[in-house]
Amino acid sequence: MEHKTRSELRVIIMTILYQIHVYKKNQIGYDVEAVIKEVAQIDNEFVKDMVYGVITYQNELDNLANQYLDGWKIDRLGNTDKAILEMGIYELLYTNTPSVVCINEAVELAKVYSDDHVRKMINATLDKVLKEKENGR
Repeated sequence: MEHKTRSELRVIIMTILYQIHVYKKNQIGYDVEAVIKEVAQIDNEFVKDMVYGVITYQNELDNLANQYLDGWKIDRLGNTDKAILEMGIYELLYTNTPSVVCINEAVELAKVYSDDHVRKMINATLDKVLKEKENGR
């Protein structure tokens, strides 16, 4: 099995979260494990930890995003943008990944998968979450 970089794995995580958002929005039942298997086609702890982490803390992540998305709510974002932002906030707050890496990775994903306006919103939101984290929230 080929070894994927963390950046490549984040694309997989974003895709899994995107898929789950689509299922939820359309009220389609799903099994998280099955979605991971279907999208990832590899067994990877980082992918599982991130996906389950985002799902577990979804309300908290979305509330934080709403606090800092200037005049927006996270539900106004597209499913891809939402997945990138939730993943970025989760990784920033709940993993040992260096903060600068969390933000960079999210912004890089947004450069590819989001428009410029949304990329800037994601960047600004993550910066604010980081500041709050550094101030001991």
